[in-house]
Amino acid sequence: QVQLVESGGGFVQPGGSLRLSCVASGMIAKVVSMAWYRQAPGKERELVAVISGDGNANYADFVKGRFIISNSKATVNLQMSSLKSEDTAVYYCNAQLIPIVDGFVSLRAIDHWGKGTLVTVSS
Repeated sequence: QVQLVESGGGFVQPGGSLRLSCVASGMIAKVVSMAWYRQAPGKERELVAVISGDGNANYADFVKGRFIISNSKATVNLQMSSLKSEDTAVYYCNAQLIPIVDGFVSLRAIDHWGKGTLVTVSS
C-alpha cells in the first residue's frame, strides 16, 4: 500500500521561508507526477505546484518566483520563500503513481494524498 508522508510545516513570519517535504513509500513502479496543493480555512483546495517524474515543473501564478518544487525518486520538496499571510493553509502532497499490486505493475496511475501539514504565516 502506498503512503505519502509530509513534513516541514510550521509557523513563520511574513517574508520568511519554509521547506516542505513529502516521501512516498510502498510498492511503486513509477512516479508519474507529484504536486503540492493547499487549502486555506473556508476555501477550496488549490494547486500550488506540480512536477512530472522527469522534472518538468509548473506553478500557480500566486507562487511564481517565490516557491520552488523539486523531486528525487519518490520524494517531492517545496521550498517556500517570501511567505505572505495569505500563504497560510494546510499543504497537501499529491502523487500520481503506478503501483505494483500482487507482484504486477498496475495498468494505470492512481492518485494518492498525504494527510497535510499546516503552514502558518503571521507576525
